[in-house]
Amino acid sequence: MTQFRNSLLVTAIAAILMAGAPAMAQNAGQHQHGQTAAPKPAGDSPSNAAYKASHDKMMKGMEVPLTGDADVDFVRNMIPHHQGAIDMAEVELKHGKNPALKKMARKIIADQKKEIAQMEAWLKKNAK
Repeated sequence: MTQFRNSLLVTAIAAILMAGAPAMAQNAGQHQHGQTAAPKPAGDSPSNAAYKASHDKMMKGMEVPLTGDADVDFVRNMIPHHQGAIDMAEVELKHGKNPALKKMARKIIADQKKEIAQMEAWLKKNAK
């Protein structure tokens, strides 16, 4: 259950980061008389670019044809989802500053790699 919560937390953090970028970019060039221009949009940061790339990679990986076998389809979609969590955790390790989140990122990487290996082994035995 902890692994699921960690995976859910990483996905939620990425969604929050991704949701804010368009609004910031839209408002970046707008300013009224007597006010300073808005700060540079967060979308230009290296971490935002890395999070977007990891998100796009995960979504592309989840575009697998469905087989009608709920078990196989679940595992085939969860593998890229878990890889996305790994990729996002690696962005945290590279760009993040908070020691507690870096510790969590390392745990997520280890847990998700283990689960990916389990799912790949299950697919090898059970997928037709």
